[in-house]
Amino acid sequence: EEGYKYMFVSNSDNLGATLDLSILTHFATTDASFMMECCERTENDKKGGHLAIRNSDKHLILRESAMCADEDEESFQDISKHRFFNTNNLWIRLDKLKEIVEKFGGYIPLPMILNSKTVDPKDDNSQKVIQLETAMGAAIECFEGASAVVVPRTRFAPVKKCNDLLLLRSDAYIITDDFRPVLNPACGGAAPVVDLDSKKYKMVGQLEEATKAGVPSLVDCKRLTIKGVVRMGRSTRFVGDVSITNKSDESKFISGKIENAALDVSENIGLGALKPSVVATAPVAGQKPGTSGLRKKTKEFMSENYLNNFVQSVLDAVVAGGTNLSEGTLVVGGDGRYYNDKAIQTIIKMGVANGVKRFWIGENGLLSTPAVSAMIRERGPVWQKAFGAFILTASHNPGGPEEDFGIKYNTQNGGPAPEYLMEATYANTTSIKNYKICSEFPEIDIAKPGCTSVAADDGSSSVVVEVIPSTESHVALLKSIFDFGAIKSLLDREDFTMIYDSMHGVNGPFSKAIFVDELGQPESVLMNQIPKDDFNGGHADPNLTYAKELVAIMGLDKKGNKIDVSGSVPSFGAAADGDGDRNMILGSQFFVTPSDSLAVLVANANCIPFFSTQGGLKAVARSMPTSGAVDLVAKDLNLDFFETPTGWKFFGNLMDSKCIFKGKDYTPFICGEESFGTGSDHVREKDGIWAVLAWLNVLAAHNPDPSKALVTVEDIVRKHWATYGRNYYCRWDFEGMDAAGANAMMDKMRADTAANTGRTVGSYTIATADDFKYVDPVDGSVAQKQGIRFLMADGSRIIFRLSGTAGSGATVRMYIEQYETEKLDLAVADALKELTTIALSLCDIKTFCGTETPTVIT
Repeated sequence: EEGYKYMFVSNSDNLGATLDLSILTHFATTDASFMMECCERTENDKKGGHLAIRNSDKHLILRESAMCADEDEESFQDISKHRFFNTNNLWIRLDKLKEIVEKFGGYIPLPMILNSKTVDPKDDNSQKVIQLETAMGAAIECFEGASAVVVPRTRFAPVKKCNDLLLLRSDAYIITDDFRPVLNPACGGAAPVVDLDSKKYKMVGQLEEATKAGVPSLVDCKRLTIKGVVRMGRSTRFVGDVSITNKSDESKFISGKIENAALDVSENIGLGALKPSVVATAPVAGQKPGTSGLRKKTKEFMSENYLNNFVQSVLDAVVAGGTNLSEGTLVVGGDGRYYNDKAIQTIIKMGVANGVKRFWIGENGLLSTPAVSAMIRERGPVWQKAFGAFILTASHNPGGPEEDFGIKYNTQNGGPAPEYLMEATYANTTSIKNYKICSEFPEIDIAKPGCTSVAADDGSSSVVVEVIPSTESHVALLKSIFDFGAIKSLLDREDFTMIYDSMHGVNGPFSKAIFVDELGQPESVLMNQIPKDDFNGGHADPNLTYAKELVAIMGLDKKGNKIDVSGSVPSFGAAADGDGDRNMILGSQFFVTPSDSLAVLVANANCIPFFSTQGGLKAVARSMPTSGAVDLVAKDLNLDFFETPTGWKFFGNLMDSKCIFKGKDYTPFICGEESFGTGSDHVREKDGIWAVLAWLNVLAAHNPDPSKALVTVEDIVRKHWATYGRNYYCRWDFEGMDAAGANAMMDKMRADTAANTGRTVGSYTIATADDFKYVDPVDGSVAQKQGIRFLMADGSRIIFRLSGTAGSGATVRMYIEQYETEKLDLAVADALKELTTIALSLCDIKTFCGTETPTVIT
């Protein structure tokens, strides 16, 4: 109907199939209804379908091996008798095709082919099934006037088995200028016959494993037969007729020139400490990663195969995504919590078994989350660049044998694994049958910097594990961002004092490296700076409730109210969480909410060299539950602004819009979350110590003259409120709630969004009730069910969401926000009193979870 007369069809795995106009011309001039391209059969093709003439009507037909009786198999494979095979390059007259389809009522009567298969092609012991299929080429018998044409071998370069794939990847084939693989002329017109062990090289992954060191030379080979598992490389050259046999269960390395030989390598030296073992396992329920990886109780991670299953599932997903684990470096480190040391050794051994050749391990196993991101992005040389990292952390969750453990994977941009990779990981955890590990690989001393190299006994490969100073890359990057000279001048003022609380988390060494070693301050400015595997029994979460020691020193109670103090209060206080990516900022008897902190830093970004020297900020973003304080600054400064779901990966996409996605450049960029996370595009994680230095740089810029009165944290925030208004804001956390009850509560609010829209509650009108949905402006991905929102007509907000960072149970988070331009000095609880009552009524948490009393109020 649209004027098309001819159709060309070919197999997608036939790399030689192109639209050849000379063949089309031949087809058109012969006026055939159907034409099949055939090649002369060789030993490589004897099992494939061949062309034949049916005796009864002299019609061309296609015979497949599955259509032949067992006693006819030898005759079927006789290439002198059946000389031509079907390439499945087919030319069809569309008008004739239509006639046949209409004649038979909507289909083509192709002969049925029966094949015996297994449900899992990787497992011959899985459920046996019968596969019914039809061959497209068999349609030749349905067309009157069908024909065939013999074409050059260059028209047929299939990849149906690993035999074909090895051949095509080798130097037996070359790529033409128009990107077609053709047989290398040096082969003399006949491709080498490759016969790999069908059990050992059934799947592509098995061939990939065998050729990790490179593809062997086959250009001078006539026939290659391999039985058993072997490894080859670029140095391997097969000449003439070669047969390799390995009867052992360990893969053996074949190198050098092998000419007209039959070798049995069963007794050859193997890999030694680099020999991988394949350990049978079974899926463990509940390994679905949250927004920040997988977090569970430590004892669950320590149970049999729990960690191993997840690590293998991640590595398999990374490889399936196109990463070559043998190129570049894998970073491993964590926040120092209980079980970190043992988990690191397990990951190294599993990494080696899966092909990783180089590791960077943080000294004592310690690497903050932002430091890992900095290391991936900044550490070189280029040929050693990291392709990813395992970070062993449960962030701000408690640590210890009875508490929480966690693991997350970051990719080569330094950011958390994208959604597709975590979905693939989870799918792998539900079907995993085995994992790989080099059990004999030596334990690595991670207590001090140094380099350990372990070579295979057969000399085929080696692995390097480098223990590096934990703070090195991150501190060097921070020094390039901030004006350390100006910050030092501020810290050296007689009227300025500070205290930094690492809460016995990973940031202890980082705080010493920066404040003591770089900025020359006494160690007394640091507190709780010694990392401990249980965070000294505390909850390393930098908020008013859990950082109570620091909060008291700064003259506040757990609600942020001033308390009576004896003696002086430091001018500046800050705290970090367990893995160093969160921060809390305090002035003298003054608490800065994370939302206000983000807004103030954006408004004062040009005080920081990283931004001022690049022409200033271009864009800002906040998570949806974070207050709208930064929105007002972005509008005033004409910056691109984004509201995203909770999760740093959404910010990472915006930061990488140009460099990865070839879109608009939004950098320099600042972003933040209400959950005490702030950062910029210097890394792809939130960065607690970055936020602290950013505040100190802003304070230094506001205090250039030490002879004048100190401009304090409170002064800067109050001036900001006077300019932009104040977003009264608080978050209630209900931790350890019953997951079923919490989810039922969310489902009820989700179902009631339409009914609640337009409803009047107290002195407020709900303009919109919805479930936040985000369409990523960079990659178009969609994130749904990101939080229930009640948006009031006056701009106030009530939000509910379930946290994805809890190690056990569910954490319900309730957010309350009220914007004011005049009443700037109210107590937060008083300003939000009515909205809080409304929020508790809207969610009915007392009914669903049994309480209205939060664990934490921020």
